[in-house]
Amino acid sequence: MNKVILVLSDALRYDIAKDNMGFLGHLVETKQASLYKITGELPSMSRPMYETIHTGLPSSEHGIVANSIVRLSSQPNVFQSIKNAGRVTAAAAYYWYSELYNRAPYDRIDDKEIDDDTLNIQHGRFYTEDEYPDVELFASAAYLVRKFSPDYLLLHPMGMDYHGETFGSDTKEYRNHAIHQDSKLAPLIMEWRERGYTIFVTGDHGINADGAHGGTTYQQRTVPFFVIQPNGQGRGEVDESTSQLQIAPTILNLLEIPIPFTMKYAPIQFS
Repeated sequence: MNKVILVLSDALRYDIAKDNMGFLGHLVETKQASLYKITGELPSMSRPMYETIHTGLPSSEHGIVANSIVRLSSQPNVFQSIKNAGRVTAAAAYYWYSELYNRAPYDRIDDKEIDDDTLNIQHGRFYTEDEYPDVELFASAAYLVRKFSPDYLLLHPMGMDYHGETFGSDTKEYRNHAIHQDSKLAPLIMEWRERGYTIFVTGDHGINADGAHGGTTYQQRTVPFFVIQPNGQGRGEVDESTSQLQIAPTILNLLEIPIPFTMKYAPIQFS
């Protein structure tokens, strides 16, 4: 049975990932993985893109058009579809994900660690501070995989966004954090591949030299989409148009779960 892990590195820009994430680059270079370029949806802000990636809808349709909108998702989404199919969901993620798919507003005590089969995110480990160490979050995600073997796991670190907004994108701090994430993810990716997971690594949006995002420029909206399959086969760097609106139906298609009619874009084909 297929399983999927989505590593959604907040504010991971395409060019920064391609130039600085050496292990992922090795997998692409040796065609053990595929790398697609995605021009992200708008606005290039976090909460709207979290919802877009998990519903397959643009912001004007799902209604989460700004970070300030705090409510549960009102559209069919990946977590809900998987849970309704009797499969297992998990997330190690920023608390906005809890507010979108479990409960809103977020309670720092009751909602921080969740193991509840009735919720859309059944096994959740959430954090509230942007500077929360990525390496600690990676450990939480690895624990969820080993403990619960979820059919779908979201791993959502905030480190790239924090360093980009604090120092700007054209800085050693931002670039070096991409190297840091890559080196810490590398052994986990190998373990997860051996466990039979298809692993995606992408960003919700990019960031510009001023440390800002939300606009329409290449720097603010162009993100990578790495695909690592359990069979160890990939296409290298792929010169094809790919959309963020394809991510949700692609996840459900791999899990052999019916795709809601609201997800109008076709799943990505990897072979």
